[in-house]
Amino acid sequence: MAISVLPCAISPKVIGLTYVILALIFSSPSSILCSGDWDFDSDILLLHQDYTPPAPPPPPPHPPSLSCESDLGGIGSLDTTCEIVSDLNLTENVYVEGKGNFVILPNVKVNCSSFSGCELAINVTGNFSLGVNSSIISGTFQLVADNASFDNGSTVNTTSLGGSPPPHSSGTPQGLDGAGGGYGGRGAACLTDKSKLREDVWGGDAYSWSELDKPWDYGSRGGTTSREVDYGGGGGGRVMLLISKLLEVNGCVLADGGDGYAKGGGGSGGSIYIEASKMIGIGRISACGGSGFSGGGGGRVSVDIFSRHDEPTISVHGGSSHGCPENAGAAGTFYEKVPRSLTVSNHNKSTYTDTLLLAFPQPFLTNVYIRNQAKAVVPLLWSRVQVQGQISLSSGVLSFGLAHYLTSEFELFAEELLMSDSIIRVFGALRMSVKMFLMLNSKMLIYGGRDETVETSLLEASNLMVLRESSLIHSNASLGVQGQGSLNLTGPGDAIEAQRLVLSLFYSINIGPGSILHGPLRNTTGDAVMPQLYCNSQNCPNELLHPPEDCNVNSSLAFTLQICRVEDILVEGLVEGSVVLFHRARSVSVLSSGIISTTGMGCNGGIGQGILQVNGLGSGGGHGGRGGMGCYNGSCIDGGVSYGDANLPCELGSGSGNDSLSMSSTGGGVLVMGSSEYPLLNLYVEGSVRADGDSFRDGIQKKIALIDYPYFGPGGGSGGTVLLFLRGLALGESGIISSAGGNGSQLGGGGGGGGRIHFHWSDVPTGDTYWPVATVNGNILTGGGFGGNQSHMGEAGTVSGKACPKGLYGTFCEECPDGTYKNVTGSDRSLCFSCTNHELPNRAVYVHVRGGITEAPCPYKCVSDIYHMPHCYTALEELVYTFGGPWLFGLLLLGLLILLAMVLSVARVKFIGVDEFPGPAPTQQGSLIDHSFPFLESLNEVLETNRVEESQSHVHRLYFIGPNTFSDPWHLPHSPPEQVREIVYEDAFNTFVDEVNGLAAYQWWEGSVHIIICILAYPLAWSWQQWRRRMKLQRIREFVRSEYDHACLRSCRSRALYEGLKVAATPDLMLAYIDFFLGGDEKRSNLPPRLRQQFPIRLLFGGDGSYMAPFSLHNDNIITSLMSQAVPPTTWYRFVAGLNAQLRLVRRGCLRAKFYLIIQWLETVANSALGIYAVHVDLASFQATANGYCHYGLLIYAVEEETDHVSSEFPDGAPQDEQQSSSGTSFFSLKDETGLVQSQRGSGHNSRQKARGRILDINNLKVLDKKRGVSIALSFLIRNSKPVGHQDLVGLVISILLLVDFSLVMLTLLQLYSLSLADVFLVLFILPLGIVIPFPAGINALFSHGPRRSAGLARMYAFWNITSLINTGVAFVCGYVHYRTQSSRRLPNFQPLNLDGSEWWIFPFALLVCKCVQSQLVNWHVANLEIQDRSLYSKDFNLFEQS
Repeated sequence: MAISVLPCAISPKVIGLTYVILALIFSSPSSILCSGDWDFDSDILLLHQDYTPPAPPPPPPHPPSLSCESDLGGIGSLDTTCEIVSDLNLTENVYVEGKGNFVILPNVKVNCSSFSGCELAINVTGNFSLGVNSSIISGTFQLVADNASFDNGSTVNTTSLGGSPPPHSSGTPQGLDGAGGGYGGRGAACLTDKSKLREDVWGGDAYSWSELDKPWDYGSRGGTTSREVDYGGGGGGRVMLLISKLLEVNGCVLADGGDGYAKGGGGSGGSIYIEASKMIGIGRISACGGSGFSGGGGGRVSVDIFSRHDEPTISVHGGSSHGCPENAGAAGTFYEKVPRSLTVSNHNKSTYTDTLLLAFPQPFLTNVYIRNQAKAVVPLLWSRVQVQGQISLSSGVLSFGLAHYLTSEFELFAEELLMSDSIIRVFGALRMSVKMFLMLNSKMLIYGGRDETVETSLLEASNLMVLRESSLIHSNASLGVQGQGSLNLTGPGDAIEAQRLVLSLFYSINIGPGSILHGPLRNTTGDAVMPQLYCNSQNCPNELLHPPEDCNVNSSLAFTLQICRVEDILVEGLVEGSVVLFHRARSVSVLSSGIISTTGMGCNGGIGQGILQVNGLGSGGGHGGRGGMGCYNGSCIDGGVSYGDANLPCELGSGSGNDSLSMSSTGGGVLVMGSSEYPLLNLYVEGSVRADGDSFRDGIQKKIALIDYPYFGPGGGSGGTVLLFLRGLALGESGIISSAGGNGSQLGGGGGGGGRIHFHWSDVPTGDTYWPVATVNGNILTGGGFGGNQSHMGEAGTVSGKACPKGLYGTFCEECPDGTYKNVTGSDRSLCFSCTNHELPNRAVYVHVRGGITEAPCPYKCVSDIYHMPHCYTALEELVYTFGGPWLFGLLLLGLLILLAMVLSVARVKFIGVDEFPGPAPTQQGSLIDHSFPFLESLNEVLETNRVEESQSHVHRLYFIGPNTFSDPWHLPHSPPEQVREIVYEDAFNTFVDEVNGLAAYQWWEGSVHIIICILAYPLAWSWQQWRRRMKLQRIREFVRSEYDHACLRSCRSRALYEGLKVAATPDLMLAYIDFFLGGDEKRSNLPPRLRQQFPIRLLFGGDGSYMAPFSLHNDNIITSLMSQAVPPTTWYRFVAGLNAQLRLVRRGCLRAKFYLIIQWLETVANSALGIYAVHVDLASFQATANGYCHYGLLIYAVEEETDHVSSEFPDGAPQDEQQSSSGTSFFSLKDETGLVQSQRGSGHNSRQKARGRILDINNLKVLDKKRGVSIALSFLIRNSKPVGHQDLVGLVISILLLVDFSLVMLTLLQLYSLSLADVFLVLFILPLGIVIPFPAGINALFSHGPRRSAGLARMYAFWNITSLINTGVAFVCGYVHYRTQSSRRLPNFQPLNLDGSEWWIFPFALLVCKCVQSQLVNWHVANLEIQDRSLYSKDFNLFEQS
């Protein structure tokens, strides 16, 4: 045969050693594998060295090879290429061998079917080809070639042509049942024995399991239904393809069993063995069972192919059964040698017939696939199924053992066990160890026996176990499930249930919504192993309080469901058992849909069982509370007694009192979480944790009650036990922990008594480390059940906790309430003793102490942070009471302030001298010095020689237009005035004006800084503005004096000496002017003109009528020298002093009223004095600037007795000097860009001087713009007033008020600090430090030298004082807000000084009054400094003149 020429890759010694070991194992597996006396290492080494088995017998010799042309009718030679060109019928076994190619051309048929088992062997070293639509028909076909191809439509067919099966095999069924033949799978049998299980009836049996990897047996013939005619289908043949390289199958390779049709069983499939490096194609390889009355079993296929894909398809399913369509023949086996995988697939043909999986081969299989409704069985009493990869079931069934022999034990080892729509059945015990166990709509059913040695099964999935889509693991005995990864029951219908269930060693267990863990089963059969409960025991089983650490399944222990050594447990489904134990777990979370229940899983009887009378009336069972009495027509029976220890309960609940009556109610079971050694770290409950008693279900029992017991009314079962060893509990709003009694029958049964719930806290933190051990928002129920009809309700059970340490009380070891302390161990609320109140301050409350208060006295704290321990005073009150209380503190403070004020006054007198003058200073006879106004220069300075010369050369004074502000700076008018046109060049003058105006303009940032400072600190804004004005004036002066070349002047001398132009300004820097002087080389006799020639003269006021810059007439040497030509200097000085004294009372916003007084003074006093010298003055306003600013000043002109008074519109009615000449010009002019003032020169002697402007009189004052702003309101506090004298007294009072102000500021800040530090910051920084600056500003003003400097600093002090009112207002607001927010807070008792209550306004109000008084005193102080001659305000002309 072709096989004989294949080289052997294994040495004869190794083969012999393998045969010996296998023979020993199969001959006595138990003695070899289980014996402990055999030393594997030494014996195997002995066999390897000393024993050489005999060589196997040589195969039978092949018949001589046929020739290509003569024997086969082909063309060519077998050593080159042999082509079969025509059909060939063979009548005997044929062997063909050659070194060339063998080709069967298309549409050629080679037939060797004249007898069963006809063999055709082809052995060529070249290629083999079976052409299109060609066929080979034989009982056996062997092919050895380099490459082989089976073209489309080609067929190698051994169907139903198999020879005799191996001897001693039972593949062919006996009898006339028409059963199918068996080989790889059992044949089906449609005629069943009702006394047997379906699994116990089959046709032909399977055989040749040992040749799984290289099958070479014929299939078996099917049975018949007739004694006369054998209708059974023949068995499948054999096919062996040994291809060195490429095998291409586009046709069919068949070894199917023959069909038996309606009267015979189908034959079983045969054998197909293929070796190749690579196989491709779209054909079909089949060793399926034949169809018939009963289907035949599938055959065996094995492939040893390095590279193979899903095509060609390979089938080994069983044949269809016409007599019983639901029971096809069993599937055969498909083995792949390269991946070492075994596949059992039945092509979705339903069957009850098994495919036998016997001893698994060595080396181990990698994968086992049971698919498409295949049904496999491991029938041995003890068997190990071990694969290196996965066992996958897809719509298949895998059975271990036989249903009649429940004492079998099985082991299953694999990397993965995957189940989809499949079933695993175990008859006996199963030890499973996989890394991953996945179930999808599948079941694992374990039927354990009553033998203690085999009643426990163990399932281990080290990495992952997942149940999905109603998957079930069921055991009617004990079951252990363990792993090191995760166990997930994902959804509804997923369940693990057993009579005794242990889940252990997982990292996490997730019981999804609708999933179930049961232990024990609620509905059991008679063969189930029933756990024994300790219903009548008074003692608590030790394993409940101190469970063993090994987590093994032990039927002698009390619990029926245990979850042991699992880190995290998530319950969204149902966990139910009689005695449930969670041991050595870290956390258990019961979500809203989750239930952990032992409800109704306790005892039917028990220690506290109720009483059931003959007439059926029953009372409730008792446990934590007595059972309710059962009553009917006034007759009552007592309920069950209360039993157990409330401080450490572990008893089962009792039933209604009759174990023999299946319809009686049962008590609740026992639920234990944790242990004293290993408490549960966290228990989170949003769902239910229940151990309730069972309620009698009247809807089900009413029919029975009416038949057997006319007054049937058993009571409810008592609640069981919930024993929790915990470190932390979180009971959500929907969470329930319940051990309530069950309800009795509505016909008269008593309610069951409540059970017991105990929280045994472990390591309760105390002191600073205390943390609440429980957060309870849900319900904890231990109430008794309701009684029916006239019966009573059961008594409530108990809820208890471990005795709490000091400072804690109650079931959940909570902190004792504030104001109590607990210095003993226990849980009763009465152990928290009340603290005494006699040492508690009025504004104090008892403080909460973490971990509770363990000893008296109890600590307290003030009701607010604004109060200070220990007396709960504010900072201000502490200061007040330190000095003896409010009255004594006030007297001491007042005395101290007066003393300090006197010290300051004395120091001021010593430092700066006396400022007060008792009256106007007397003027020495002949002296020209006037002391009536301190700002006027002395006559000695005026009469100096150089100044006289300067005044004599003066030609004209040109005023700048504008108030010199950032928005309206100074500027000069273009085109020279008429008075200087003869001494300047007009173009050069205009250029000069442009340059000066450019220098006078401010930069944008200067105004921006001014705005910012105005917002933050307004007094500083005035200083900033004055500094920038001074810098601007200095810059213009420097330009005119040294930088400008005086090119606009006609005088060569003036240009050479830079002396023709001079810039000056009023002291308030709001009015500036340029004086034009002669150079001395003009040679003009009419220059400069005399005074009478310059009338009318305009003198502008400096200032703007504000507090800091009042209106004033600036009098300098030039004006004095000029006016001395008409008016004596002393008279002019007196006029200027009186006018300035009156002008300082004028303020913006009140110009109409104040200018009215000025006009009256000019008419009554000034003009009366000046009229003697034929001079008249009028108040005038001049044309406003573009921004609306208007200059005010005087219009001076000469008068004659016969001349009418000048009209108010002086451009048309200007006064005429009696000494006017035709060449005279006006002296001073105000001119803007459009020429505000013009001089009109009349022709001849009668020409009149005219200038543009408006004289203000009583009639036209109404034309003044009456603008009023914030300054109007402030003018009531800060204004320029008349002097009052008594300068020392005023200074002393101001000193006192400064100290009072500072003291009130400090007290106010201290009061606000008592309220809030934020309030202090608000008062200090809105405006920044505005509330504290007035004190140093006032001290600086009082201690400054010189009246002028003192007056300026006093004005700044007044400004800061009025600005601080904003800070005072902020203090009012802060105090009011605090008062309103704290008004609802009740002060415990009256306080003698309560500055945070209704008296919060005292200090801010006192400060406000103090600042208002200071403002008035400062006004007087400034007036005393600036006006030392009070006669200037006299309305008596004679007194004014005499002074």
